[in-house]
Amino acid sequence: MLVGVDLGTPDFDASLSELALLAESAGMAPLERLTCRRAAPDAALFVGSGKVDEIRLLAEGCGAREVLFDQQLSPVQQRNLERAIGLPVNDRTFLILDIFAQRARSHEGKLQVELARLQYLATRLVRRWSHLERQTGGIGVRGGPGETQIEIDRRLIANAIRRTQERLRAVKRQRQTQRRQRERRRTFAISLVGYTNAGKSTLFNALVKARAYAADQLFATLDTTTRQLWLGEGCGGASLSDTVGFIRALPHTLVKAFEATLQEAADASLLLHVVDAASDANVEQIAEVQRVLGEIGALDVPQILVFNKIDALPDGKRPRALRDTLEVDGLERPRVFISARTGEGLPELREALAEAAAHTGATP
Repeated sequence: MLVGVDLGTPDFDASLSELALLAESAGMAPLERLTCRRAAPDAALFVGSGKVDEIRLLAEGCGAREVLFDQQLSPVQQRNLERAIGLPVNDRTFLILDIFAQRARSHEGKLQVELARLQYLATRLVRRWSHLERQTGGIGVRGGPGETQIEIDRRLIANAIRRTQERLRAVKRQRQTQRRQRERRRTFAISLVGYTNAGKSTLFNALVKARAYAADQLFATLDTTTRQLWLGEGCGGASLSDTVGFIRALPHTLVKAFEATLQEAADASLLLHVVDAASDANVEQIAEVQRVLGEIGALDVPQILVFNKIDALPDGKRPRALRDTLEVDGLERPRVFISARTGEGLPELREALAEAAAHTGATP
């Protein structure tokens, strides 16, 4: 069962539809939706007690086995809701982490997801295990409760976080070595970035004839894949990397955990910002991608906006020209309209890539 609370956000309806897509991507089947409007979240239950009763009755009626909130819940709110509803209650952050855990394939990707999961779990250690406290002392010995279960769990999680961070630092050092080698060879590095399900992996496959996994679902690809891309006689080759997609309210722990992967975008010579041209929310999606790029220090990297999926546009909304410019964050950025699925616009995109490489002085 999906629950959305409108706190005055302009794209509320779109966000709840996105939550349904996330649930389906995680292998769940949304049965019912419930929305309500509040000026501010309730400190104890996020929604009012009357709305909690409504959620419980609706969940029982439709046979739901879990309740998903579109907003992030505090540990106390999650605990109180589970007690009141009688079902597992999770939030958007947990759902995204669950999808990432299912999709990660490489050693690096699994490490990054594990770190994010541990950091999220560390915030969920609400005091639920008082019955498991180990008492100190014996007969006639004074003393309060000894080490509690929550303290044991907190110490174990902290140790696991430190071990995972150290392993990720080793991966980061390896990536830095590879990056320095590319810089010595003066390789023109291109990174694909964009909102999840914008078609980055389909475009990647079309440009380099690769077989990276691509599907019409959120977060189909998590692991970075790099291949060589031929730009023409004057420019030679470039490295093209497909990176993890971004999403509204992407948990900060995931941004930090995927720092090693996202560094590919920050260190690129050029970003191909892939946009779903057929999405009604593409303006908001562009803004969200720009926000995350700013968070990882990649806003200064030159960009080409690639408006994908023009084959899904009705005739009245198709572009008159396949190349133009669009102002984003006060800067005029080149834009190319394409369909990675049909191949329309790919010659124009290759032409734009060759011009960008020639402008930077990249050598074959």
